[in-house]
Amino acid sequence: GKFSKSRGVGVFGDMAKDTGIPADIWRFYLLYLRPEGQDSAFSWSDLMLKNNSELLNNLGNFINRAGMFVCKFFGGTVPNMVLTPDDKRLLARVTLELRQYHQLLEKVRWVAETPGLKQG
Repeated sequence: GKFSKSRGVGVFGDMAKDTGIPADIWRFYLLYLRPEGQDSAFSWSDLMLKNNSELLNNLGNFINRAGMFVCKFFGGTVPNMVLTPDDKRLLARVTLELRQYHQLLEKVRWVAETPGLKQG
């Protein structure tokens, strides 16, 4: 059901730690489930499903394919990267977008943690 600390519904920091599930799995799941404007619902079966299908299968498949690509086309060694001017412009743009993204995340955190303020 919906997380509610007052009703004791949900898994909170101390409880999550006691499960023995690595913190990175919790981080992945909470970011995956992060609500945009409403409460989110937690279930152990959904945690297991997302961990197995999204994190392990998809990430594992990506890593396997990347490794096979490096072996097939580069003899198992990732070559040194030489950045072109276009590459550098793209990296600068991505860096700018990431900074803006982080600023927006901080704004959401500030609003959520400020008593009396509501998102809207």
